[in-house]
Amino acid sequence: MALAIPVAAMAQVTAGPAKPRLIVAVSVDQFSADLFAEYRQHFTNGMKRLANGVVFPAGYQSHAATETCPGHSTILTGSRPSRSGIIANNWYDLSLPRADKKVYCSEDPSVPGSNSNKYVVSPQYLKVPTLGDRMKGADPATRVVAVAGKDRAAIMMGGHKTDQIWFWGGKSYVPLAGRTSPPPVTVGTINARVASLVAKPSKAALPEMCRSRSLAVPLGAGKQVGVLADRKAEDFGGFRAAGDFDAATTDLAIGLLSEMKLGRGAGTDVLTIGLSATDYVGHAFGTEGAEMCAQMVALDHNIGRILAALDATKVPYVVVLTADHGGHDLTERAQQRGFPDAERIDPNLSPKAFGAALAKDLGITIGEDLVYSDGPFGDWYLSREIAADVRPLILSALKARLSAHRQVEVVFTADDLRRMPSPRPPVEEWSLAERARASFDPERSGDLIVLLKPNVMPIANPMRGYVATHGSPWSNDRRVPILFYRPGTIGFEQPLSIETVDIMPTLGALVGLAIPPEEIDGRCRDLDAGAGSTCP
Repeated sequence: MALAIPVAAMAQVTAGPAKPRLIVAVSVDQFSADLFAEYRQHFTNGMKRLANGVVFPAGYQSHAATETCPGHSTILTGSRPSRSGIIANNWYDLSLPRADKKVYCSEDPSVPGSNSNKYVVSPQYLKVPTLGDRMKGADPATRVVAVAGKDRAAIMMGGHKTDQIWFWGGKSYVPLAGRTSPPPVTVGTINARVASLVAKPSKAALPEMCRSRSLAVPLGAGKQVGVLADRKAEDFGGFRAAGDFDAATTDLAIGLLSEMKLGRGAGTDVLTIGLSATDYVGHAFGTEGAEMCAQMVALDHNIGRILAALDATKVPYVVVLTADHGGHDLTERAQQRGFPDAERIDPNLSPKAFGAALAKDLGITIGEDLVYSDGPFGDWYLSREIAADVRPLILSALKARLSAHRQVEVVFTADDLRRMPSPRPPVEEWSLAERARASFDPERSGDLIVLLKPNVMPIANPMRGYVATHGSPWSNDRRVPILFYRPGTIGFEQPLSIETVDIMPTLGALVGLAIPPEEIDGRCRDLDAGAGSTCP
């Protein structure tokens, strides 16, 4: 078990921490600042230890498109989506020659037969280098290893030049296509262990501290959430939405750390770890039930195992832990708890239905949908069949009708955002337009950007899959913790806001990496509570 190092003990260290030989970046998918604050007093293991380091509780995924791919792309690039090009998990490219015009953020659409559901994983859409890419450019001896529960987490944190990259492929951890070298022994060991685990049913074990949260929330037709349930054999979906999934990713990271002797080579190495189970729990059950409580207990344990493994290497290291976005609790529980404005999205606000209704009212007949979007919020694209001379009129009518919908907060046109400069801190004071601008890429973003009102759940029917999600421009989705830890450092807490794009230049400064400030959106943050500074 990893032992917490009290802040008082750290203060007795006279010499500052050594230059890191290993950088470890951990992203906990959907780990909001709210979750961190809610469970901080209950952490007893790894998360408690990190909370005794350098803590920025008011971190921000500052952009409006608070989804997994954009969020992960900010952490180790120092760039907001407007610069990285990762504007969403999915967007539309109506110029693609294939029938499926939807694009997945981590795919290569040039592969014959590829579509947004069955794709070849690739980093090609990421326009900027990651920390690992920059470090390898400065020192080829640097090794970059990325492991994650999602391909987009591994890609967006690992970057373009990973030495090893492994992510969950549905039933096992898989590499990028074309990686033909023999896999590390660790990978086969972990995949075999996972196959054996999932092959058998699993009995639910509710931690004692979570018993008060075990309250059923009925959703209809016998479906309910809020009470930890057993997992059936061969239930890979249930496996993802539980601490066992993060435990497997942790095992893989620890195994590669040991097998590859990370931090003990000729250069400073980078290990990125994407723990995805918290997100799947949030989607399947919401953020405030027994399921999430059990997941927080498991997360605390898994982070403790990572820190213990790092200690065992005896090399100087630095760890940063943050999240790609926050999340909403499910609407039905929010209503039970006295939030009358919590509601599910109007099904008629779906792009297909909304576009069809507008086309009918305007007397428009075309051979395809009038508008395209991955959902009721975010980027909406007008069909290319609409003639150039009438496009402004159609867009104006679409914007007016969307803006009039009671669940829509605001609608921006691409021209609105294109004319705006990139926003500057303090991030908590940004207008909705500035948040949308931070997600806007003129080459990829929609003709309209739709932002919903607070507490509107963009899932109409919780009986058909996920019960809750994220993606809003509001604080519950934008605010995430940012925690730095180095053995021997003096712990402190900084309540002022910072952005996740500040992580990369901060880590770069620790290893002496020169990063031109005009190439990124973030800025270095001092991790020294004493008189010195860790920033150039």
